[in-house]
Formats: sequence, structure tokens, C-alpha cells
Amino acid sequence: MLESELAEITEGSTRLLVPKDSLSEEVPPKEPAFFNPRARVSRDFSIIAYSAFVKNFKGPKIFLDSLAGIGARSVRVANEIPSIEKSIANDVNPQALEIGKKIAQLNNVTNCEFSENEACRFLSLHSTRDGRGAIVDVDPFGSPSRYLDCAMRATFHGGLLSVTATDMTVLHGIFPEACQRKYYGTPVRTIYGNEIALRLILGCMNMVAGRLDIMLVPLFVQHSMHYYKAYTKVLVKTNTKNCMGYILHCHGCGNRKVVQDVERTCNICNSKAELAGPLWIDSMYDKDFIDSMISEEKNLKVDKSCSTFLEKCKEESGMPPAYFALDELGQRKHSAPPSLGGIIEKLQKSGFRATRTSMNPSGVKTDAKIDEILALVP
Repeated sequence: MLESELAEITEGSTRLLVPKDSLSEEVPPKEPAFFNPRARVSRDFSIIAYSAFVKNFKGPKIFLDSLAGIGARSVRVANEIPSIEKSIANDVNPQALEIGKKIAQLNNVTNCEFSENEACRFLSLHSTRDGRGAIVDVDPFGSPSRYLDCAMRATFHGGLLSVTATDMTVLHGIFPEACQRKYYGTPVRTIYGNEIALRLILGCMNMVAGRLDIMLVPLFVQHSMHYYKAYTKVLVKTNTKNCMGYILHCHGCGNRKVVQDVERTCNICNSKAELAGPLWIDSMYDKDFIDSMISEEKNLKVDKSCSTFLEKCKEESGMPPAYFALDELGQRKHSAPPSLGGIIEKLQKSGFRATRTSMNPSGVKTDAKIDEILALVP
């Protein structure tokens, strides 16, 4: 591409050269090279997570970016995380890689390499004992499911695998058959559909890991209106704990609960309920890892919203799945929605656990049931 077709922007402490059209068009074009400016906060979270992770990783600190595009994430990792020994940006688009090389030169980055290959072929080349990545990223258009096998094989024992999904209509239940095919689970269309989506992604990853005789430990999940991202530790060992199940949701009374066997009847109002899953029903956050991210965030140039988001993740760590939204509670009581702080305080005073959630600014995570919550709403 001609220099005149590129615009310079800054993310974190890294200067980027990006196609000008990607900054002006509603949907960033794939040609001549794809760059999504709305994913800036996602890249900020990646820098925080990777920086926190490599501090305690024993082994070669290599980052593998399998679907790198212009290499914005790859160059930022090489430039902003001093302990990263090598970052490798891979893509099938040679024009995108040429822009990536210009970005590396612009930032005087010498530890970022570039690879032109299909993603799974690239990851397979790095699946040998000495070639694996300490951190592997998969950030495709749509579903990541086709890349999971090779991505896990390319991740070092004890390494970090981060996976993005952008097929929102599939994960939110508009195309349930496609979700079953790609994620081995079925969603339910609910107000907390974003949490169900993340748990479907983790559930799919867990099933693939089980087939490979490895274990995944979720460390952190993050989302926005147009993508979901999961960060998991990969361990070469068998997971003896059953972390899979279903979320039963009753559209009649709003009841939701986690079950490990198939149930179809609401235990509160006896109505027919829907099941989301099979999906991941255990914790999506590792509290120690979130603490390390909070500590690391203070040393990095990232969006101010990252700090608040991480604090909410820390609060809800260990809380049961399926949050409640204030609007939902107000509608069921035919009244104005309660205040977030007020309902949390009432729940806690009544002996329940209750916290904010990173999933929804007006969401509450609690171990109280819907009837117990509504009894506290005026």
C-alpha cells in the first residue's frame, strides 16, 4: 500500500499505521488489509493479561498471533511487554503483513517476526516441543472453533491461549443449529445472553481439550458489543472435575439455575423451561490472575475503563452463573428498577452473596433466587 493510503494512530505506547478507510467506514473493509479500531480496548486488555501472565511464566516467552491482520496486537506485545522475547505475526494477506513490518520499523521493534501462512498450518509448525508459544492468540472473523485443536497443540504446557469469537448471531440464539454445530451447545435468548455466549465458548474449548487429554483453566473473559474473548491456561493433564452442565431458564418467572443433568421444568413456578448448553458452569475468572492484571494495569498505557472492568471481575469471581438485570427486576415488579447499590445491600443484609458484574453495568450476580430477589424490590 502507498503511504498516502495509511493513517497513523496510537494505541497504548505504540504507533500504528492503519488503512484510512478502516477509520471512516462503519464496517472496516477486509481489503486491502483488515483493521478494527473498535477492538482497541480488547487489545488493551490483551496487553494487560499477557503482561501479567509472562511475569510468572517459566519458559521461552514467545507470542504467536495466528490471525494477526496488520499485526497491531503483535507489535504492541513486542513493544509494550519488555519480557516478551519474540512475537510472531501470522496472516495469509501479504499486504497486511507489509503494513505490519512498517509498524514494527516505526516503533523500532526488532523482536517481531512476520509469517505468511494459513492459521492452522502456522500453528502446526509451532506444535513441536521447542516451538510452542507461551501465549497463543486466535482472533478470527466469526467462530474460532475450527482453530482450537491446532491452537491448543501450539500452546506450551502452562501457557496462555486467548480466543476471540465475533459470530454474535450464532452465540445469541438466532441460529441455534449453527451454534450446536460450532460450539457443541445451544444458547437461550435471555437478558444475560452475553454470559451464556462466553460459557458456550469455554465449554467448546473444554470439550476439545478433553479430546486432546489436556486441561483448560479460565483466567479471564472480556466482551463488548461485537466480540467475546476468553483467556485460558493450558495444562497437559486430565481435568477430573466436571465443569460442564446447563443453565435452566424459565421465561415465565425469570428463574435460572445451573444443572448438570437435563431438566425441563422450573422448580419455582412449574412452567416449562429452556436449557442453555452444554456449557462451562465453573468460574470464568481466576482471582489471583485478576489481582495481577489490576496491579499490572497501573503500569501500562491503556483505556481508563479497563480498571473499572477488572474490579468488577474481581468482585464476581466465584459467584454463580447467570446475572440479573435491574430493568428485568423492575419489569417483573411493575415498578421502577431498583438501584444497583441498594439491591446489592439488601441482598447482603438478607444473608445472600451479591456483587456487581462486568457483564452488564446494571447487572447483579447473586446466589439468591428470583423470588427471593423480588421480595426485596419495593
